[in-house]
Amino acid sequence: MFGLGMPELLVVLVIVVVLFGSSRLPELGKGIGQAIKNFKKATNEPDEIDVTPKKPVEEPSEKTVSEKKTEKEDQKQNA
Repeated sequence: MFGLGMPELLVVLVIVVVLFGSSRLPELGKGIGQAIKNFKKATNEPDEIDVTPKKPVEEPSEKTVSEKKTEKEDQKQNA
């Protein structure tokens, strides 16, 4: 593909370890992984933000249990 065999990859790995140190390699890998993840997420998101107003939520037509109890109590008091 790029003409990189095992010896070339080992040389690159040695150079990276010398430049960054073995203690910083996990942090470097984590940062690169997060960057790739955020890039993929950004490419899959829509380009524009949808600012159209949402339809209002209609209230359910059924009464709650507490409303039914208060309605029964009101009927008993009026009777």
